[in-house]
Amino acid sequence: QGQLVESGGGLVQAGGSLRLSCAGSGRTFSTYAMGWFRQAPGKEREFVASITWGSSNTYYTDSVRGRFTISRDDAKNTVYLQMSSLKPEDTAVYYCARNYGTTFTRRPEQYDYWGQGTQVTVSP
Repeated sequence: QGQLVESGGGLVQAGGSLRLSCAGSGRTFSTYAMGWFRQAPGKEREFVASITWGSSNTYYTDSVRGRFTISRDDAKNTVYLQMSSLKPEDTAVYYCARNYGTTFTRRPEQYDYWGQGTQVTVSP
C-alpha cells in the first residue's frame, strides 16, 4: 500500500516561513504529478499548489503565488512546500496527495493517495 506522510508544520508568527515535506513510500510517486491542499476549520479543502512529474510545471492558487514554492526530489520520493511571508489566513491543515490523472487539476477527486495532514498555525 502506498503511503504519504507530511511533516514540517507548526506555529509561526505572521511573516515567518515554514517548509513542509511529504515523503512517499510503498508506491511510485515520482512519475505522477503531486499536489498540496489545505483545509481550514469550517471550510472546504482547497488546492494550494501542484508540480508535474519531472518538475517541468508548477501551479499555484492565486493567494499563495509568489509566497509559496513547490518542489520535489524524486530520488527521495519527497515533495516540498516552502512557505514564506505567512499570513494568519494560511492557517490550516496541509495535505499532500498524488494526482492519478494525466492532466493538471485543482479538483481533489482526481487525487488518490493522501497524507494524514500537518497543522500550520500562523499567529498575527
